[in-house]
Amino acid sequence: MRGSTFAHLNRGRIKDVITFKGITVAELEQEFHNSVDDYLEWCAELGEEPDKPFSGKLPFRTTVERHRKIYLAAKKANKSINSWMDDILAKALN
Repeated sequence: MRGSTFAHLNRGRIKDVITFKGITVAELEQEFHNSVDDYLEWCAELGEEPDKPFSGKLPFRTTVERHRKIYLAAKKANKSINSWMDDILAKALN
């Protein structure tokens, strides 16, 4: 991890249970690593798997016909397929 990764931060939070802060970039980076190590230890003590980060990418396979219908629905909504699908999925989750 490069120091510039943390250059604009003085504290951070990952998933509400991992917090870290530092004055210098080196201190911040060290505290980040310490916090992640603590989180992994905590998960091991609980017998749980640590959460995996999500990329925000969702591979999706469908039929040719459904792909065409999705394209047409997105075009009708004046959106990209990704934007249209994200909106539809967000509504389904609420």
